[in-house]
Amino acid sequence: MTRLLAFLQTDCPTCRVITPYLNTLARNGATITGISQDAADVTEKFVQQMEVGFAVEIDPGFALSKRYQVVTVPTLLLEENGRIVRQEPGFDKNALNAIAALLGQPEIATPYDGAPQSKPGCTSRHLETQTADAAAEALDLHSPRAAAASRINLTPETDLHEYCFETFGDALPVVPPTRERVQRMLDAANLDPRQIIGRIPPCYGEATVEKIAANAVMAGCVPPIMRVLIPLVRAVCDERFNAHGVQATTHFAAPLIIVNGPVRNELGFHFRQNVFSNVARANSTLGRALQLLLLNIGGGRPDSIDMCALGNPGKFSFCIAENEEESPWEPFHLDYGLPRGSSAISLLAAEAPHGVSEHNARTARGVLKSISYALATVWNYRACMNFEALVVLGPEHVRTIHRDGFSKQNVRDFLFENTGVPLRCYDEPGEGVALRGSYKEITIDGEPCYQKFRDPQAIRIVVSGGTAGKFSAVLGSWATGPRGSQPVTYAVD
Repeated sequence: MTRLLAFLQTDCPTCRVITPYLNTLARNGATITGISQDAADVTEKFVQQMEVGFAVEIDPGFALSKRYQVVTVPTLLLEENGRIVRQEPGFDKNALNAIAALLGQPEIATPYDGAPQSKPGCTSRHLETQTADAAAEALDLHSPRAAAASRINLTPETDLHEYCFETFGDALPVVPPTRERVQRMLDAANLDPRQIIGRIPPCYGEATVEKIAANAVMAGCVPPIMRVLIPLVRAVCDERFNAHGVQATTHFAAPLIIVNGPVRNELGFHFRQNVFSNVARANSTLGRALQLLLLNIGGGRPDSIDMCALGNPGKFSFCIAENEEESPWEPFHLDYGLPRGSSAISLLAAEAPHGVSEHNARTARGVLKSISYALATVWNYRACMNFEALVVLGPEHVRTIHRDGFSKQNVRDFLFENTGVPLRCYDEPGEGVALRGSYKEITIDGEPCYQKFRDPQAIRIVVSGGTAGKFSAVLGSWATGPRGSQPVTYAVD
């Protein structure tokens, strides 16, 4: 007998993504048993909401989860005559189609069916810290409105700043979100306070306008920043960005915000010297508001779900604006289809900046060769093809490059063709060596190399920073493509 065991949680978004595919398998005749790690009442709600077409059993004491050593939900176990022949954690279309084939069924997942190619799951319930708290309600991903945010009445003796720091802070003090301050934010947004703008991963908390406003207050934002913060929340909830993965990875990546268009000057975003520093309230508070939202609504706490091994200072605030005034090329957001003259925010998963000093080169080639050496170290010097990078070109370097007639695409092409890792570097074992069979061999300055990036578009270009000093920066990516994080750009009205 062949059957498929599916370990699920009722409040796991990835479990909701995979359930319609399991329903398809069940309709086509597969024997499927769902194993819920939650109580019977919320499991029944889940079954009704998702119109589950297969039997679902409860896992008391997580006995089955422990027996099969389930780490992530959803986890699919294909069982033949009592023996597990395949185990697949999370959601992956290729894995689903492979399981369908083993069950004698046609493909059930296609590239353009509305779901991502893959999506990480949630921690198995038996591996979570057990508390006396009530179980989470079955997740509702479709309601456009949520309950009003709770109000907390404190005694006159309570220190507001200390209370808010302990309850909502990120290791820095916050501005107390009093009703009056939050209301000023809401007046600026001019939206229904209970409207859900998005559900923020990894816990998919409901980011209502009111809760966004409260976190904006705590970050020190001025009310007009709501104009940018609302589309920023939509961006971080975009499945292409994959905030779930970015927030839970052990890698260095943090969400980097890039601001473009007239809104830079209208709201005081800084794009000159010290652009990555604490020079402007708009940059610092918008970046911090996003981090507080990820913490307080998304649940990505640095002492639990956020597993980043070494961290990133950008997790306090990571926001720059493009220095369009010093750029001879089209602004960053035009690369993503927005019209000239519009305002936009872009979001990328990025490492901290790696500075490149080049004060002696007098040609575009000389400047870009120095940058290519830094690009070769992205992720790991010998790892190629699977990563991307953002190059932040300083204005002095831009002037040298443009003087030689280079367009932005010329810059990408040059860096793509001249960034590689010599074959002689692969003699010793280490990360990236085992994959060299999938790398492309090229010649750079007469030496055989493996090409670092898969195509020129994997190298993104933005102009920013001060006009004094011949410096640029390279920021490596997290995992990229449909299985990782993709940059997203949203218009700002």
